[in-house]
Amino acid sequence: MTLRPGERLVIDASVAVKWVVPEPDSGRGEALLDHALVAPDVLFAECANVLWKKVRRGELSKEEADIAAQTLEQADITVASTRGYLGLAMAIAIELDLPAYESGVGLRVIDARNSPWARSPPDCTNRPDT
Repeated sequence: MTLRPGERLVIDASVAVKWVVPEPDSGRGEALLDHALVAPDVLFAECANVLWKKVRRGELSKEEADIAAQTLEQADITVASTRGYLGLAMAIAIELDLPAYESGVGLRVIDARNSPWARSPPDCTNRPDT
């Protein structure tokens, strides 16, 4: 991926988790670490949710999830507040029929600020009704 000088790449939990948990396309997620990264402020809660699900499914031990969480907390990511975008986030959530806290909504809010973004393909396993 080629970015213009000073341009930041917006990421979500589906990308960040690939840095700390082996998954398909983890290499692609790791390659993004060479860029200036920005994420919505819900990123860390979403990562915690993904790690919790992996423990619950037996894909990670609690200790592995703890290490992954600690590593993610140290990641060099600029955190963008979604405060002030509640109305836009709600409208996007309704339009996409997704919970408003999902990164897809946060990413689109940041995208409204004209930042390019990267996201893994949609994963319905992060939906609360699954």
